[in-house]
Amino acid sequence: MSTVLILLGPTGVGKTDVSILLAKALDTEIISADSMQIYRHMDIGTAKPTREQRAEVRHHMIDIIDPWESFSTGKYIASVVPITDALIKKGKIPIVVGGTGLYIKAMTRGIFSGPSADWSLREELRAMEEEEPGILYRHLKALDPEALQKITPNDTRRIIRALEVCLKSKGPVSEIQKRLTKPLPYNFLKIGLSRDRSELYRIIEDRVDNMLAHGLVGEVERVSEMIRDAHPDRRLNTIPLPSMQAIGYKELVLYLTGEKSLEEVMRLIKKGSRRYAKRQFTWFRKEEGVYWVDITGIFDSNTAFDRVNHILTDLLA
Repeated sequence: MSTVLILLGPTGVGKTDVSILLAKALDTEIISADSMQIYRHMDIGTAKPTREQRAEVRHHMIDIIDPWESFSTGKYIASVVPITDALIKKGKIPIVVGGTGLYIKAMTRGIFSGPSADWSLREELRAMEEEEPGILYRHLKALDPEALQKITPNDTRRIIRALEVCLKSKGPVSEIQKRLTKPLPYNFLKIGLSRDRSELYRIIEDRVDNMLAHGLVGEVERVSEMIRDAHPDRRLNTIPLPSMQAIGYKELVLYLTGEKSLEEVMRLIKKGSRRYAKRQFTWFRKEEGVYWVDITGIFDSNTAFDRVNHILTDLLA
């Protein structure tokens, strides 16, 4: 079975710089596993590898769709498989790098993504819920009671998605999940980067300040205008686009609309980023077979790379 290396860890931990050095050492290419770096025009707020870094090492799954377009885990896997197979055919070890746990879980353990988003149906279902609160939960209970074991009555977003799958697939989502969930057929070597929590939070807050200094407000304004131009009639306030749910973007929209001051928004972004990193830690700790490398106190990417490469050399021996 062909080997695929996964370098995972929370936001801000230092994955990008280490992955570049790893790719150079292995003479290979990088596959991004970041659900926000897929969007074009969203560069600063998603902390994409720089153009210089992407010129050094080829990156896949970055800048593949526009912010107003829909995407899914299923589409991600469908795109990643031929890229991975092509690299393996060339005798290379693909390096998957990212912090989106759902993408990594889909690769290593399998996950059901279902049919693509049907925004018209979602609008219709949300309108029903607004008119009669609780009706969607009762509807899903009648169609697929097993699915409700993992969904709370007030989780409208997940209820709508489950109903969407049931209606479009003409069957219970729970049964479809069991039938279609399969991991990818590779030998995954998983290495995780970690830091002391307080150190990571300081890095995250500094990075947010740096993003603001490098034009994040202007980027969010431009992307918002692009979305409005692409879909002038769409009710974006009822079903927010996934792209604009990215940390930094959703908060700065509040500043651009005059609802909050920039100082308030910056606090929200830093708080949201810290919480996201905490959730990533929790998610990745549940991922089996991860070789964790603690790089607390290490701010030189070459030193961090040496630690990772030492473990990788043993794993590949």
